[in-house]
Amino acid sequence: MANAEFGQAVRRWRDRVAPDTAGLPTGGHRRAAGLRREELALLAGISADYVTRLEQGRASHPSAQVIETLARALRLSRPEREHLFHLAGLTPPGPDTVPAYLTPSVQRLLDRLTGTPVAVYDAAWTLLVANPPYAALLGDPSGWRGHERNAVWRNLIGPGTRVRHTPESQRAMEAMLVADLRAAAGRYPADRGLRRLVAELRAHSDRFGELWDSGAVGHHESARKIVDHPHAGPVTLDCDTLTVAGSDQRVMLYTAEPGTEDAERLALVTVLGTQALTG
Repeated sequence: MANAEFGQAVRRWRDRVAPDTAGLPTGGHRRAAGLRREELALLAGISADYVTRLEQGRASHPSAQVIETLARALRLSRPEREHLFHLAGLTPPGPDTVPAYLTPSVQRLLDRLTGTPVAVYDAAWTLLVANPPYAALLGDPSGWRGHERNAVWRNLIGPGTRVRHTPESQRAMEAMLVADLRAAAGRYPADRGLRRLVAELRAHSDRFGELWDSGAVGHHESARKIVDHPHAGPVTLDCDTLTVAGSDQRVMLYTAEPGTEDAERLALVTVLGTQALTG
């Protein structure tokens, strides 16, 4: 069972996070000093009931993945994150695992780009966090679990994304993703989750096995992409992927040229997404 000290720490850190800094609506009467339990659950991708049980010391031992998502949602510093791992009876991930800690500088970037779709992926292309405009544009990832959060899996095995591709651009994207994953596997050979991901990709995708074994090379390029939104229609945007030095993470941003119809559609998408979140 999760101990009382763990629950007290989560509650204390929850109280200090203002909803507006986390991109959440702040209207209405609020009894909580910071995030409500259901808001923390939304940000961390877990159930509100589980947050309650964790805070009351009634939940079974939380996994390392749950600790990571709680640490990001609570905006913990690196020492606080490590302390939360220890309170859960777990060893904090070492340098031989794919970094999942969101640095304060990347968090500040997300805080400032509130009108721009932004997401952060780790070195293995697993989604760490997506802001509300990104969720509105490309689909809400809060319910994604396990491999569903991995871009390689989603594009080669899963349902794909709302981004429209030609056969050529699809092949180029797949080659880039697999090349990145192979490089990550070389840098983090002791990461068991990464090894498991590669093994399951090989077992379920002939295309992945072909690219992996051929040593296919791909690289990031800024590109114009068409996103087929179910309500706003096709939106043509510039997509840029930035690599964060020191944390081996990728920040993906979608922007529209100001004054264009695509900019108006992107603004509509953002408003629709905010309304859905409020509702």
